[in-house]
Amino acid sequence: MSRVQSIERAFAVLSVLADGPIGVTEVAERVDLPKSTAARMLASLTREGAVEQVPGDTRYRLGGRIVSLAAGVAPTRNLVSLARPSLIELATAVGEAAGLSVVDGFAVHYVDQVNTSHQVQVRDWTGTRVPMHAVSSGQVFLAHLAEPAIERYLALPRVAFTDQTLTDSAALRDRLRRVQLDGYAWVREEFAEGLNSVAAPIVDSLGNVVAAVHVHGPSYRFPRPETEERVTESVLVAATRISERARE
Repeated sequence: MSRVQSIERAFAVLSVLADGPIGVTEVAERVDLPKSTAARMLASLTREGAVEQVPGDTRYRLGGRIVSLAAGVAPTRNLVSLARPSLIELATAVGEAAGLSVVDGFAVHYVDQVNTSHQVQVRDWTGTRVPMHAVSSGQVFLAHLAEPAIERYLALPRVAFTDQTLTDSAALRDRLRRVQLDGYAWVREEFAEGLNSVAAPIVDSLGNVVAAVHVHGPSYRFPRPETEERVTESVLVAATRISERARE
């Protein structure tokens, strides 16, 4: 196989994976390659970080390296620039780290974070990808997906990161209904022990949720009972402001 042909085939494989996780057989069928060739191509792309296997599954999806490259394209870069002033205001007002995330398949991709002066800091999640069910931004995204997409996600195996992670489909669906009604999501130690977060959606001119803004902090101080309502309102205001700027 020539190097040019290898590149063409690699891009063909990446293109079909953009629609969501699929197995080797389906990849081979959709790009019209022998299954053995598709398997070798996927293995090579996996070594480069452009493709990865879904944990606990035989299917493949786009990998972190592709996500990082994609984060540099204009739409996300512009959104980060538009959101940054509001993230700074939010982090200052609440006193905890504020961040911005976008959807990557059925995962959350964190694209920006503004920290505070607290001596005890949460880690900077920028550049990482996390399954939707485990974090506040992800639950916001899930709650606003079309029903068939929600059903597809609920049919997937879900990792329990802590004892609090919502892996039960009925419990997760109840949470999503609450998020749809409230317009925000609180997650308490569901992704990491000792970490709480709250998120709200950023909506484009067509009413589509294109991103989410969140605040997260150590559970021993965030949220304090007397400040939870104020924190929630601050996140909602920030999400509204970013949404308005994105529509201009």
